[in-house]
Amino acid sequence: MKKIELSIRPYRVEAVIAELCREGVPGVTATEVRELRRGVSEHIAYRGVEQEIDLLPRMKLEIVLHDDLVERIVARLLDPAPGARANRDEISILPVVAAVRIRTGEIDEAAL
Repeated sequence: MKKIELSIRPYRVEAVIAELCREGVPGVTATEVRELRRGVSEHIAYRGVEQEIDLLPRMKLEIVLHDDLVERIVARLLDPAPGARANRDEISILPVVAAVRIRTGEIDEAAL
C-alpha cells in the first residue's frame, strides 16, 4: 500500500478530484493548508493598503491506494491539461505499513 500526498492550488481541487474519480479512486482526504516559500509572495490591496502575503493558500489531498494503482494514478496526475503552465504542485509517495478500518475492523488491503 502507498499513500499519495498532493499539494495543489485551491482552484485545481475540483479538476483533480474529478480525474481521481474517473480513475476509480475510492476516497480522498482534503485539507486546507498554507505554504511558505522563500522569495515567493503575493501582493494584495485590502482597504486601500497594499500587503504582502507570504503564507499562500494550498490544498493537501491524501490518497491511500493498492500498490498496483499508484503508477497509473501518478501518471494521470502528471499529465497536464492542454495549455497548462508550469506550476508548483507537488506529489509525494509514501509507504503505508498498516491500515485499519475502525468501523469494521478490516486490516490492510481489505481496509482500502
